[in-house]
Amino acid sequence: MQHHHHQNSLSHYSSPPNGHTHQQHVLAQGSPASVAGQIITPQWQQQLLKYEMIRSSRSPHHRARASAMASRTVAKSAIPITNPNAVKQPPETNGTPREGDASPAFSDAAETSPKNGVINHPSSTVAPIAKAPRPTAIGPPESTWNSLDMGGIHIKNIPSTSGLFTFTFLTSLYLNHNAISSIPPEISKLRHLELLDLSGNSLATVPPELGMLTELKELYLFDNHLATLPMELGTLHQLQTLGIEGNPLDATLKTMVQKEGTPSLISYLRDTCPVPTPPPARVWKTLAPERDPLSSDLNSETISVISYNILCPKYATEKLYGYTPQWALAWEYRKELILTEVMNYDSEFICLQEVDIAQYEDYFTKHLSAQDYEGVYWPKSRYKTMNETDRRAVDGCATFYKASKYQLVEKHLIEFSAVAMQRQDFKKTDDMFNRVLGKDHIAIVCLFEDRVSGSRFIIANAHIHWDPAYSDVKLVQVALLVDEVEKMANNFAKYPPRKRTAAEAAEPGSRPPPTYSDGTKIPTIICGDYNSAPASGVCEFLSTGSLQPDHPDFMAHTYGKYTSEGLRHRLGLKSAYSQLSPSDLTLTNYTPSFRGVIDYIWYSAATLNVNAVLGGVDKGYLDKVVGFPNAHFPSDHVCIVGEFRIKPQKEPQQTRPPPVFS
Repeated sequence: MQHHHHQNSLSHYSSPPNGHTHQQHVLAQGSPASVAGQIITPQWQQQLLKYEMIRSSRSPHHRARASAMASRTVAKSAIPITNPNAVKQPPETNGTPREGDASPAFSDAAETSPKNGVINHPSSTVAPIAKAPRPTAIGPPESTWNSLDMGGIHIKNIPSTSGLFTFTFLTSLYLNHNAISSIPPEISKLRHLELLDLSGNSLATVPPELGMLTELKELYLFDNHLATLPMELGTLHQLQTLGIEGNPLDATLKTMVQKEGTPSLISYLRDTCPVPTPPPARVWKTLAPERDPLSSDLNSETISVISYNILCPKYATEKLYGYTPQWALAWEYRKELILTEVMNYDSEFICLQEVDIAQYEDYFTKHLSAQDYEGVYWPKSRYKTMNETDRRAVDGCATFYKASKYQLVEKHLIEFSAVAMQRQDFKKTDDMFNRVLGKDHIAIVCLFEDRVSGSRFIIANAHIHWDPAYSDVKLVQVALLVDEVEKMANNFAKYPPRKRTAAEAAEPGSRPPPTYSDGTKIPTIICGDYNSAPASGVCEFLSTGSLQPDHPDFMAHTYGKYTSEGLRHRLGLKSAYSQLSPSDLTLTNYTPSFRGVIDYIWYSAATLNVNAVLGGVDKGYLDKVVGFPNAHFPSDHVCIVGEFRIKPQKEPQQTRPPPVFS
């Protein structure tokens, strides 16, 4: 009994087709042999070579049969179909070396993956052609097979409800030499496709949703009726071959491929594509107040905090962000969107990561000072080894605060490698020298006091190492950060309260400045880019206050007491977004190869309540864009914002005098 009778439709395809025999579908299209008047470049020769290969694959299930013959000596449950037309390309590196980044103290190890040995963006999760490990990189679902050959079997129609679009694990799909006249937009669900062959059909158009298939390396559209191509194909930044021969294609587009190859055409489509419809404004999510009578005090103070990795200009390269139009990747365009966004929220504290020295001094300080902000800034440690020109491009962390409202009492730089060196229990471990000391990541901690109420705040702004192959280093950096914050908080608690003037003391309803018995009583915010997913050891430690010494994220490396006794802290931290459903904030970082939450605002739950947080980006919009940055989002991260209310200190209970009996 045969299970598949779908020569003309794919409406209910639920499994790979069996090798039914069908009459060969012969196309009466022109041959590339007639090349008179054509421009013959190496790129076009490659195009014509693949064109001939595709035309010779017109018989039913040609690739499947060829692959089966090649695999007969190997017993497998499912026969993988390799691409016989692939022309080997030279290996690509993941990212480009950054001049000025290497130094004697912080060389390639600072931003190099141990697996691929190439330099990458230190925060982002972007992957060009060669993959690098990611915090939770999106890979295809596991399957015993990942290629499907449905070529040459007289398919006329692929309905949008076809089961084909549930095969999200596919990396190769052959629909060539059928009689298909349209491809439904649902093709965009097959996000892991690297090869798609639609040659030899009756296509007059292809859907713009093909642009969502950013993993594509080979897209064959040979021998159709295409006169033009959708601009949205410009996001196919990894595409090596776009097969267009045998189509009445617009001469301008065809000439680009003939002269300079597929990348030239893709760049043209990308940079001239119309700007998509902007997303709806992000919605504030108001959180239910805690059932604490003190928390509803109308006189309680509120603060709001922004955390935002703004994508340093030095890292915003076409190599890493090839899907982003060049004009939208340019700093001159991005910086205005960034500044407008942070100013619109009008938060008391703005914590930025990946701010280089030049932009901090020349742009952000200049514009934010006009809005009553003053700033605290440090670049990463490597700047110390560089000349003046190179050091201006080194990125770091910047914290801005409303100067009329808050007094900066102290500011501290935490250089994780330097702090690690000072720990007695770290000094003799090889892991520290080989893994921790080569990373020059930093955090800055600021101690503030409200100029009117005398309330104190601790605001920590950190940028943690990016590479998931160094989950142990992330844990060490975060543990060092929390250790240092606890020390600073305890010292800050010992400072005498601010003295009030007589006029202030006489004001109706005025309260004396608060006093703090220890550091845990001071409202504390720890935010930044932690390059760690919610299920990571980093987040477990921060949110629970402890982590076992044998946690898998330590990767069996040795870090003194951290791996002999485990991690502990007493700050009582929660994520500002922890009360939301995961669907309310699905990502803080979005690229074609990664989408997820890796940025956080942690707060001391004993001293602060969350009033509201800024919600995520509209899901409908996210489904239509391949990643950030783009025309509407100037960084590969989105900013997160929280508004907090200080819990008033509980008044000490006075001892009642003993009753007097007469």
